[in-house]
Amino acid sequence: MYSLTLLLALTAQRPDSFAAGVREYITVDTSVLALTHVLLVDGTGTAPRADQTIVIRAGKIAAVGPATSVQVPAGARSMDMSGSSVIPGLIGMHDHLFYTAAGGRAVQMSFTGPRLYLGSGVTTIRTTGGRAPYAEINLKDIINRGFVPGPRIHLTAPYITGSEGGGAMAIVNSPEAARRFVDYWASEGATWIKAYTDIRRADLGAAIQEAHKRGIKVTGHLCSVSFQEAVSLGIDNLEHGMLTASDFTTGKQPDVCPVNLMTQISASDPKGSAAQATIRSLVDHKVSMTSTLAVYEPFVAGRPTKDERTLLAMDPEVRESYMKQRQQIDSSGTGWVSQQAFKSAMAFERAFVDAGGLMAAGVDPTGIGGALAGFGDQRNYELFIEAGFTPAQAIQIMTLNGAKILGVQQTLGTVEAGKLADLVVLKGDLTADPSVIRSPTIVFKDGVGYDSAKLIASVQGRVGVN
Repeated sequence: MYSLTLLLALTAQRPDSFAAGVREYITVDTSVLALTHVLLVDGTGTAPRADQTIVIRAGKIAAVGPATSVQVPAGARSMDMSGSSVIPGLIGMHDHLFYTAAGGRAVQMSFTGPRLYLGSGVTTIRTTGGRAPYAEINLKDIINRGFVPGPRIHLTAPYITGSEGGGAMAIVNSPEAARRFVDYWASEGATWIKAYTDIRRADLGAAIQEAHKRGIKVTGHLCSVSFQEAVSLGIDNLEHGMLTASDFTTGKQPDVCPVNLMTQISASDPKGSAAQATIRSLVDHKVSMTSTLAVYEPFVAGRPTKDERTLLAMDPEVRESYMKQRQQIDSSGTGWVSQQAFKSAMAFERAFVDAGGLMAAGVDPTGIGGALAGFGDQRNYELFIEAGFTPAQAIQIMTLNGAKILGVQQTLGTVEAGKLADLVVLKGDLTADPSVIRSPTIVFKDGVGYDSAKLIASVQGRVGVN
C-alpha cells in the first residue's frame, strides 16, 4: 500500500486534456524536454549553479546537472536557456483568492487571481483564509480538471475570530462552537483552519485539538492570543511575523488585542528579550512562520511600491484610490507601518531563520491593494534580499519551506530528479539582480509550460473587478 501511495504522489497531476481557454496560454507541452545552459537556484539552499541542464519527462524532472554531463535524450525537444535563471515553482503560503483595496473595494479573484499567480511563477498556493469558500472549492476543481489555468490550491476554511470580529468571518464564542466549525470544514475538504485577531485562547485551543483530530492544521493572524500562547496551545503555523505578535506589548490583558499594538512593535527590539523568547518558543516547538512583507510595504512611507505592472493590472478606479492613498502616505511621511517597524520585521525574520526556524512566504493581497497576487510573491524575494538573505536562502524560503509546511516536499519545492516539473524560467541572472524575479518567461506546472506574459496580459485592468 505504501509503495502505491508513493507512486501516485509522484505522478504528475495534469488533466487528460486542457480546455481551449487553457491551451491558449500553453507554450510548451512536450513529453521529453531539455532546458539547457541555465543558471539554477534549486530551492535546497545550496549555492546557485551555472550552466545546468534540466531534463523533463512526462511531467517530472528526469535529470538535472552540469550541461557537460547531463545527456539530452534522443528525440527530446531541447531549449537553449543561456542567459536565463531557473527556480522551482513558488509556493505561496498566504495567497488569498480574494482582493481588498483602498476605497473599500473587495472582490473574489476567481478570474484574475489564478492567472496572476501562475503567470508570476506561483504554481502552488495555500488560501490562508477564505471569504467565499465554495467559490474557492469550485475554482480548485475546475483548475484541476483543466478548464482554467491556475496553481494548485490548498484550501483554508473561512476565518474564525472572536466577538469583536465578524464580517465575512465566523465568530466562535465557545470551544464547542470552534469544534463544530472545524469538523464541518474538514468534511468540506479544507486542510487548514485560519484563526484571526480576536479569538480567545480557549476557543483557539479547541479548534487546534479538533483540527489535529481530523488530520488538518491551524494557522493564525493573531493578536488577542500571543505567539507564545498559541504555541503552547499547539498551533502549527503563524502569519505575518513580528508585525502581528502581541508578545512585544506590555500590560497586555488576556484574550484582548492591544489597541496600541503597532506602536509598541515599532518601539521594540527585534533581537531583544521578547523577540528571543518568542523565537525560542516557535523553534523549540517546530512552529513555522509565514512572512508577508509585500503586503505591509505599501503602508510604509517612501517605499518603492509604485510597480508599473501593478498599476496596469488594476481596475482604473482601484488604481486611482490606491495612488491617492499612497500619495497621502508619502506626503505625510508616516504610514500605518513605520520604516522602523518594517526594518524590525525584517530583522526578526532573519533572527528566526538564523535560529533554525522554518519560514515560508506569501503575498496576502489585501490591505490597500498594493500587493497583487503573484506580483507580491515576487516582491517578497526582493525584500528578502534587502533583509540580508542570500538568493539561495530566499528561494528556499519561497519554495521548499512552503512545501515542507504543506507536507508535499517529496514531490514539490526543489529542482531535483524525481520531483514534479514545477519550474520558473526567468530572463536574466537572479543572483546578480533581484528584480529578475519579476521577469518570468515560461512557468512550468507538471511539465507543461505556460506563457507568463500572455497570462499577465489577460488580466490588465481587471484586478479589483473579478
